[in-house]
Amino acid sequence: MIKSTFGVIITNRSFFPAHLVTEERAKILKKLESMGYEAIILSERDTPLGAVRTLSDAKKCAELFRKEQDRIDGIIVVLPNFGEEAGVAAAIDLARLDVPVLVQACDDSPEKMDISNRRDAFCGKISLCNSLYQRNIKFTNTSVHTCDIDSDVFTADLEKFAAVCRVVKGITGARVGAIGARPDPFQTVRFSEKLLQASGITVCVADMSEIIAKAASMGKTDEVEDKVKEIKSYGRIPNHISEEKIYKQAKLCIVLEKWVRENECDASAIQCWDSIQNNYGCATCLAMSMMGENYLPSACEMDVTGALTMLALNLASGKPSAYMDWNNNFTDDRNKCVNLHCSNFPRSFFGNTEMEISNLDVLATTIGAEKCFGACKAQVTAGPMTFAKITTDDKNGKIKAYIGEGEFLDAPVNTPGGVALCKVDGLQRLLDYICKNGFEHHVAMSRSLCADVLEEAFGNYLGWEVHRHRA
Repeated sequence: MIKSTFGVIITNRSFFPAHLVTEERAKILKKLESMGYEAIILSERDTPLGAVRTLSDAKKCAELFRKEQDRIDGIIVVLPNFGEEAGVAAAIDLARLDVPVLVQACDDSPEKMDISNRRDAFCGKISLCNSLYQRNIKFTNTSVHTCDIDSDVFTADLEKFAAVCRVVKGITGARVGAIGARPDPFQTVRFSEKLLQASGITVCVADMSEIIAKAASMGKTDEVEDKVKEIKSYGRIPNHISEEKIYKQAKLCIVLEKWVRENECDASAIQCWDSIQNNYGCATCLAMSMMGENYLPSACEMDVTGALTMLALNLASGKPSAYMDWNNNFTDDRNKCVNLHCSNFPRSFFGNTEMEISNLDVLATTIGAEKCFGACKAQVTAGPMTFAKITTDDKNGKIKAYIGEGEFLDAPVNTPGGVALCKVDGLQRLLDYICKNGFEHHVAMSRSLCADVLEEAFGNYLGWEVHRHRA
């Protein structure tokens, strides 16, 4: 995973001990380096102690940050003492980077409350946050009001903040491929391209016929042969599947991924039925699974906002995401349900369970199994899970999302496709919310716990309406 680069602001109120600033400046730089992050910060030659106190300091800091704006993913403010709220706020305002801001303030020690060691950062943080609020500068708080830079709690806060920065940066300016038309019966996946564009998200469109024509015209090149080998090592293919079908699938995989990369898309949504089956003769699921495993998430049934949700989960967790239906109840336990798709799940979702690559099951009953090779089948292994769905609410002119956490369970489910048995406490309330608020039947999931990151990124920084489901 690419590590973040942070602009760092150390602040100081001059009548507090200078040694506190020097010590904490060294600590934060050492901390960031140990975690693999880079820091951009004023030197001790630029300003007294390398800190921001005056307007002149703020202008120097802003100039440095603007010069490095392409590298800076977020800003970290450190208060070794009370600090100068006006100077810090001015530096951030003048830099105009529009990136997340983390505010940290150092603990006082009860045995060091004398005039030579007292910090008052506890109080100063409130003043700084007030000043940021007045200037409409959005910021992230640490999980406790004050904390030591060397503490485990601040380590966790930095990791979360880095993830928030990845989501904000990755979603703002994201390019999502829309390949083909939506399946005609699915009005549910309609979306507002204009609302997405207002949040900096671009939709790139391809006609399915373009993809089919390129795949159909490919010969048995070295590139195709390599992709065939990759497919055969990706999962178990039953003996009844012909080499012809595998080669056909390999060509489709190559063409789809090339189109996504050539158009610099971060994610894609594909018309996965039934034009590709009837006009080319295989399914898209395998290509989508393989792209997803390589951090190019791809959503089914032309669900563009679903693809965007998968991307957000990837950025938040650093892991591949999967896309599925809220599909069936499970026994009489109303906190459990079956989530599945045909499927395009990334292979890592199945853990050590052998994945089968074979024909679509449900669709094959109507259009024929001979047109349907490419489904990735197994059951998702047990573990923690985050779920999410972004949608455009055209009726009210806004982007909104729901997010929450649950777990994947081990109990077997006797049904075809990619299958996940899920437990979400308070599931019935969640489903009621989904139904009453115009969300799709699709949901994206990650094998991680990252709902806090998405809530902060979506709600605080992107300004979307967020429903956080809790038990």
